[in-house]
Amino acid sequence: MIILSPGILVSRFVKTGALCASFVIAVLASTSSLASDLLIENIKGYTYTDLAPVGAAPSQFNKILIRDNKVLSTKNAVIERLMKPDTTRIDGQGKILLPGLIDAHGHLTGLGELLSSVDLRDSKNETLAVQQVQSYIDNTKPKKNTWVLGQGWNQANWPSKQFPTSASLDAIKSENPIALARVDGHAVWLNAAALALTGINDATPNPEGGQIIRDGDGKATGVLIDNAMSLVYSKMPQITAQQLDQQLQRSFDHLLSLGVTGVHDAGINQPVIDVLKQRAAKQNLPIRVYGMLDGSDAKLSQWLKAGAYHDEAGFFTIAAVKLYADGALGSRGAALLEAYSDQANNKGLDITAPEPLLEKFKLIDDHQFQICVHAIGDRGNQQVLDAFDALFSTGGNSSLRHRIEHAQVIAPEDLARLEQLDLIASMQPTHATSDMHMAEDRLGKARLTGAYAWRTLLNKGTRMAFGSDFPVESANPFFGIHAAVTRQDHNNQPVPGWRIEEAVSVNEAISLFTRDAAWAAHMETTQGTLEPGKWADFILVEDNPYKVKPEQLWKIKVLETWVAGEKRWPK
Repeated sequence: MIILSPGILVSRFVKTGALCASFVIAVLASTSSLASDLLIENIKGYTYTDLAPVGAAPSQFNKILIRDNKVLSTKNAVIERLMKPDTTRIDGQGKILLPGLIDAHGHLTGLGELLSSVDLRDSKNETLAVQQVQSYIDNTKPKKNTWVLGQGWNQANWPSKQFPTSASLDAIKSENPIALARVDGHAVWLNAAALALTGINDATPNPEGGQIIRDGDGKATGVLIDNAMSLVYSKMPQITAQQLDQQLQRSFDHLLSLGVTGVHDAGINQPVIDVLKQRAAKQNLPIRVYGMLDGSDAKLSQWLKAGAYHDEAGFFTIAAVKLYADGALGSRGAALLEAYSDQANNKGLDITAPEPLLEKFKLIDDHQFQICVHAIGDRGNQQVLDAFDALFSTGGNSSLRHRIEHAQVIAPEDLARLEQLDLIASMQPTHATSDMHMAEDRLGKARLTGAYAWRTLLNKGTRMAFGSDFPVESANPFFGIHAAVTRQDHNNQPVPGWRIEEAVSVNEAISLFTRDAAWAAHMETTQGTLEPGKWADFILVEDNPYKVKPEQLWKIKVLETWVAGEKRWPK
């Protein structure tokens, strides 16, 4: 749910605390094609299989044999036949082994920025958020005119429920421009210095698909929504390739600590492409990245003509494009069929209007790239469904597995259309538990029927994939699995769960974070399960997710993360 920008993204990233000790008792050499086979035994292993339906129980095994970085077998009789005298053996000490978790929608650069900026996700009100910015400036002492960046504020969680203003930031008395992104990345809060640098004033018109928030006297308050944010992002200095690489490394380290072995990066630009290609060429990508090109970039046609990209080791792929239909619910930018329940006459924003959206669909489909389009509101989703319907009626390729990212609020009469149009619903379970208090304010009870409707979509036969939308939400997949199963927060509220009828099973949730996420990126033959011939991407965890109480799922800690048969975390 992030709108990418040159210098600032957002997060609700949650720190995981102390890390558990590794169970492995030997330090291994890299399992390259020249190294010996690797056998991990005495484990409680689980994997889904390609042919089993979503929700089927996983297969179980107690050994896994790895050769040339791939799974050779998990069947004991086969393993005994294939063992070599020099096979390296590890005693797993009864630990739980699962396929590596794949986040089907995240933002690598945004997560890296979160880890090096002002984190406002826990701010309880506007005053406390300003105090956090003041502390950051006092501690870091930024040079004059250097941008001070932050992210994570959410006025929906403040007692006032009101957007903040530049006046409160101006109390800091800093000469530095300050830009603070809302938690969903669809609004930015500026001080007067930032407004002045960008030339925004009371007379600046709203750009198409964007809004400059104004007070009752028509004065700009310092908050920009959706496409209006480009007025400030275009004026920010670009980071260097070295800085970008460092940000990405922070993201990789963090994701590996959470058991994430693959990410569908939702909106990459040329600098990110360059760094990831360089890393892939040097075999220095620790996780697998499926890149969605930023569909708003001027280079889109050039990228599409160049064709899809796949590195030989399977760590970096570009075969999709990310588009935006509308904004976000929290900032009232999601496009609704009827006005917001808490703001009359506001039906949200079309970030991309229907006609140009369909034109981009045709361009992307013609070049055989997957379309991944952000849609939050019921009107936004309806317009996307209409565009896909029009695309396929004129020869579009449904086998490309086009996707709706978020598919968050869907009119009940439109729910069946995703399966009918053979679309993937790429959804993020923690959005429901983060939004549950705000969503009813924005929509009213009547329009919640098609909101965050995982169970309904699965029952209608829709293919789905789960992710987190990090750094909007925590990148921890077990937070997502917990939210999907319980529809509760970490305090087990509400009881029995918010609209619990839309919950999914543990089997379904883990499958949607592994096998089905791989399928959503055309990667089902190489990853997502631990079947023979696929990359040996797996994790070892502290507790068994199939046996712990559902309310404990979010507490599961990752002990080790392996990618391509090599232990990547802890190092």
